Amino acid sequence: MITTYEDLLNMLDSLLREPTAFWNDFYEDREKGVPFFENFPDENLVTYFDGGSIGRGKVLELGCGPGRNAIYLAQKGCSVDAVDLSKAALEWGKERAAEKKVHVNFIQRNIFDLDIEEGQYDFVYDSGCFHHIAPHRRINYLEMVKRALRPKGLYSITCFVEGGILGGADLSDWEVYRQRSLKGGLGFTEEKLRMIFKDFEVVEIRKMRKIEPTDEIFGVRGLWTALFMKR
Repeated sequence: MITTYEDLLNMLDSLLREPTAFWNDFYEDREKGVPFFENFPDENLVTYFDGGSIGRGKVLELGCGPGRNAIYLAQKGCSVDAVDLSKAALEWGKERAAEKKVHVNFIQRNIFDLDIEEGQYDFVYDSGCFHHIAPHRRINYLEMVKRALRPKGLYSITCFVEGGILGGADLSDWEVYRQRSLKGGLGFTEEKLRMIFKDFEVVEIRKMRKIEPTDEIFGVRGLWTALFMKR
């Protein structure tokens, strides 16, 4: 029986969310040639640091995967909590962090089960997690990010461009439930991002720049990058 709001959310999750086993299997094969399996940080993240938009501080990364961005942040002197559902991804991340001789606090957990103190973080980063968040969880997601950030704290995201070369399903929120699918990840327009994150101050919204892998920075077409500030 559905007797609470949490029961309702869990029911909708079961219709749409890939199970933890899916993500463990996804990260088990480290040789399958997925571009973001390379241990390179996102080009926008590097740009923020090089340009002085962000600096050392306490950081939370949501959906960290094998830790490429978390490791970069730790190398820059940040104290990093990095969260992911997948045990396989985090084991890989721990190996990478040890190779780079940096410390990252990897946490295996559903991001909605995190116990976060008010104003705990200077910076929250999400690279590729948000487009897998179903519409009914966005309110929880936004509340979590706002709770995590200190006043004037920064939040950044990379996510699929709607109808982009990487996918980015062009679905209305209602259609997600009619089809019972996120179609591999939802796509967004700049207008949609501004609407969803209307409670934040927009610092920058742009498309990710394509970077050659030889530069040891991750940059591909088909992704939005955005930087927001907590009001």
